[in-house]
Order: sequence, then C-alpha cells, then structure tokens
Amino acid sequence: MFKSRKSLFKKIGLFLAILGPGIITGSVDNDAGGITTYSVAGALYGYNLLWTLIPSFIVLIVIQEMNARMGIVTGKGLADLIRENAGVKVTFFIFIGLLVADIGNTTTEFAGVAGSMEVFGVSKYLSVPIMGVLIWLLVVKGTYKIAERIFLVFSVSLLMYVVSALMGKPHWGEIGHSIVHPQLEVNSQSLAMIIGIIGTTIAPWMQFYMQTSVIEKGLDMKQYKYSLIDIVVGCIATVVVAFFIIVACASTLHKNGIQINEAKDAALALNPLAGELASQVFAFGLFIASIFSATILPLATAFYVCEAFGFEAGIDKKWDEAPEFYVLYTGILVLSAVIILMPNAPLILISLWSQVLNGILLPVVLVCMILLVNNKRIMGQYVNKPIYNVVGWGAVITLIGLSVTLLLMPVFGGK
Repeated sequence: MFKSRKSLFKKIGLFLAILGPGIITGSVDNDAGGITTYSVAGALYGYNLLWTLIPSFIVLIVIQEMNARMGIVTGKGLADLIRENAGVKVTFFIFIGLLVADIGNTTTEFAGVAGSMEVFGVSKYLSVPIMGVLIWLLVVKGTYKIAERIFLVFSVSLLMYVVSALMGKPHWGEIGHSIVHPQLEVNSQSLAMIIGIIGTTIAPWMQFYMQTSVIEKGLDMKQYKYSLIDIVVGCIATVVVAFFIIVACASTLHKNGIQINEAKDAALALNPLAGELASQVFAFGLFIASIFSATILPLATAFYVCEAFGFEAGIDKKWDEAPEFYVLYTGILVLSAVIILMPNAPLILISLWSQVLNGILLPVVLVCMILLVNNKRIMGQYVNKPIYNVVGWGAVITLIGLSVTLLLMPVFGGK
C-alpha cells in the first residue's frame, strides 16, 4: 500500500513538472480578440452558436496532440520543419501572412488592456505603456521557468468568467436546446462569425507555440502521456471559458437587444443588467487575458519566425545570443502598443478581422502539419493514426469551404 501511494505521488509530481504547455496554450487562446469574438457572438446570436465549440474542442485536442508528438519526436519546432520540407519561398509567404495576423492579434490584446482599464477609470495612455514595459521586462529579463509559473496563474484567473456568466442568470434549458439542435444562418455575417470563433479557438499561432513549448520543456516519449493530459486539461479550460463568455452575453445583452462591438462594451453593458460586480469581474478577466496574451502572442511569433529562417530563439538566451528573436519580439510589442495609442485607430475592425484572418490562415498551417506528422522519414513509428487524419483533414476541408463561401457570397448577391 505504501509503495502504491509512493508511486501515485511520484506520478502526480511528474505531471506537475510537465504541466504547462497545453494549459498555457489553451488559456492564451481566450485572449482579448477571442473574448471580443465570443462576446459579439453571444450578443448577436444568443445561445445559437454555442454548438460550434463542440467540433472546435475535438479538433483542438487532435491538433495540439499532433504538435506535442512532433515536438517530442523531432526536437524541432513546426516552423523549422516547414522550412526544411517546404523550402524557403513557401515558408516566406506563409510566415508573412502569419506575422501580419499576429501583429493584428497583439494590437487587439493591447486594446483589451486599454478597454478593461477604462472600465476602472484608468486612461489607455497610462495603462498601455506601463503594461507594455512590464511585459517586455518579463520576457527579456526573465527565464522560461519564471514566465511559465506566471502564465499558469493567469490561466486559473480566467475561470472568473464562469462567475460573471452565472450572475447573468442564464436559461439552461435554452442552452441545452441550442447545443442539441444547432442552427446555422447562411449569410456573410454569421459565416464570418463562425470562422472567427473557430479561428480564435484554434488559432494558427497556437500550433507553433505549443510545439516550441514542448521542446523548451525538454520532454521525451516517456512523458508523452502526461503531456497528453496537460493538453486535454488546457483544451477543456479553453472551451469552458469560451462557453461561459458566450452565455454571459447571450443571457444579458442578447436578451435585452443590446448590440456591442468589443469586449469592453460587454463589461459596461453588464452593469445595469447583472450588477456592478459582474461588470467588474468581466472587465478584470479581460485585463488578465489581454496581459497574458500580449506576452505570449509576440513571443510565439518571434519563436516561429526565427525558427523558420534559422535564427537563434529562446527566453533563456541572452540578447547577444539571440538578437533577431528579441528585436522581433520588441518590434511587435512596440508597434502594437503605438497603434492602440493612435487617435481614431480602427480597433474593432482590427480585432474582428484578425480573428477571421486566423480562420483563413489556419487551413494552410494544418495542411503543413498533417503532411509533416504523416511523414515516416520525420516521425518514424509515431506517424498519425487514421482517426487523427480524418479529424485533421475534415477541419481543413470545412474551414476552406466556409472561407470560400464567405468570399463568394458578395459576388453572387449574398448578404
């Protein structure tokens, strides 16, 4: 009995040591852009788009598992593998698109910082520069271990959206009905919203960050099963938070016919409907999510761009050991913060269309991933099982179909 208990504690200790990449990647997914997309979806469509989270959850687990397995088996990042197998030209065009999307995404995170702090009466001209400097110091002067511990605390903090949603007194019967009997409106607005939900739930940058995190952690196939648990927990956290954000806005804003353009609007609108505490909890959740993601997004971008073009990268490296990595990280951070501080910047359009761009770019990244993970020369005996390919290719075909339909609808007179 003592031996079995000791073995159990050993396994728990091992899991806690491995814990991080899956939960952090999943939690960062609920960033300011994601919260905005979920909030607008709840306010516009009520509970009707909750069903989209179920297929997103299944695809998210399968994709994240592929990333972890590739990282553990090859010891290389996804960008590195794409460059080696697709060539520099293809890599260049893929990563230019991803870089543009991630600058938009990071700008959205700072918009979240500004908006959430304005709910508490703090000007964006104060909150954005201060948080920008603190984020920069954490990455440039900190270590991976320190950063990871802070990120895990942020991940747990996002569960406050559950509290905010429950304060809105949701109608659980209607929620159940909308999930069991999904509805799909075929028009450009609803299709853009669905692509946006999928694009923010399964963002392209996540695949690169997840694989790089596994490598930074130094995991091997002996620890694979614990890494898989970490991924599943992270994916559950992602979908649970997304679910309750949609529910919070559907049960209050949609019910009262209130339309919003960004997450800050949702926080302010909750005040008279669900009380000041619900409003403040929502706003503080937005602040935490924005800080969290404003740290991770430019970090992930710097990682995969440097990997793609053969530059040194890593938080544990000094500036002179990885100058391209730190210059790129700093540049994205500064540019995004400056855009937010510009008067009359189209922040809402940047936020929503960066999520749609994520959804359009995702199939490109997934095609590269699926081809790589099925390559026996790269993966050996750890190539994909048939069910993983069915889910992966199904997601690619669905996203391409939705994107093409969205682009062609105006041509054929659709709204």
